[in-house]
Amino acid sequence: MNDILNFISKLNLHKLINALKTGASFWLSVCFRQPFVWGMPYSYSIEPTSICNLSCPECPTGKCLTNRSKVEMPLWLYQSLINQIAPNGLYLMLYLQGEPFLNPNIFEMVKIAKKNKIYSCISTNGHFLDKQNAEQIVASGLNRLIISLDGTTNETYSQYRQGGNFEKVLECIKTLVQAKQSLKSPTPYIILQFIVFKHNQHQLDEFKALGKSLRVDKTELKTAQLYDFENGHPMMTDLLKFSRYRKSGGHFVVKKAIRNTCKRIWTTAVVTSDGMVVPCCYDKIAKYPMGDAGANQLESLWKGQLFGHYRQEVLKNRKGIDICCNCNE
Repeated sequence: MNDILNFISKLNLHKLINALKTGASFWLSVCFRQPFVWGMPYSYSIEPTSICNLSCPECPTGKCLTNRSKVEMPLWLYQSLINQIAPNGLYLMLYLQGEPFLNPNIFEMVKIAKKNKIYSCISTNGHFLDKQNAEQIVASGLNRLIISLDGTTNETYSQYRQGGNFEKVLECIKTLVQAKQSLKSPTPYIILQFIVFKHNQHQLDEFKALGKSLRVDKTELKTAQLYDFENGHPMMTDLLKFSRYRKSGGHFVVKKAIRNTCKRIWTTAVVTSDGMVVPCCYDKIAKYPMGDAGANQLESLWKGQLFGHYRQEVLKNRKGIDICCNCNE
């Protein structure tokens, strides 16, 4: 309830009107099969860095599949984006690829979001939550922190989080929970996230029990996005409920039907660490650049010709866009 109230506190009349305009333009676009774009997005994803300390095998960064520059977003660019986002922005995810806490300005980034009344969230692999950082996280005013822990033993955890240290992450979680208590802060709302794979699917109950013992606010099970899934994948779970895929005609397909619509490209703007605007969080390698936010106003890119063409393609034939074919939206 505290987390919900915290989010509601970021609302004002202007932001509410903008959200209604954005929602209305999406539904009109769906009805008329023609992209209408009113208002600005109310949700944003900004990548603090494209650099990571791990080598996860199904991550484009971990697999070195992306030719994007490995850089940290400079503070001047972030401040410029927040200045543009502040009038309409409700939710900010400080993550796309990479490990956010490798950017030395991450705490200042959160403080800037708080100052501008934007609900902030970070997704992390949990290796950098030592005592000093944990206290800074709490003091910065971060609203939500998602920590990935895809196993309840080092054996299962390390199969995906390659280069990670299971015991260290456990200690970091304990340190963060203790920092919240000592500083008497209700934030950040801590979510412990578990991506379900074949090698860890037997640990779901153990994971929930572990989350309870660590005193996090919530445990969350997530489906795995796998590349080259059509012929099956050694990491694909057997549990249909927690799989993104199902078998059809001897091959695997995305379980959820891919319809010619997508709310994300009307509601959420995504900016990479080098300032490139991309259509959504599934464009992890920036294959569909919409323009440079460092050289252009965000609104001009959001309502620009490139984004307009992309939305039209989604409304016409979303299955023809490769990044949409592994999406559960």
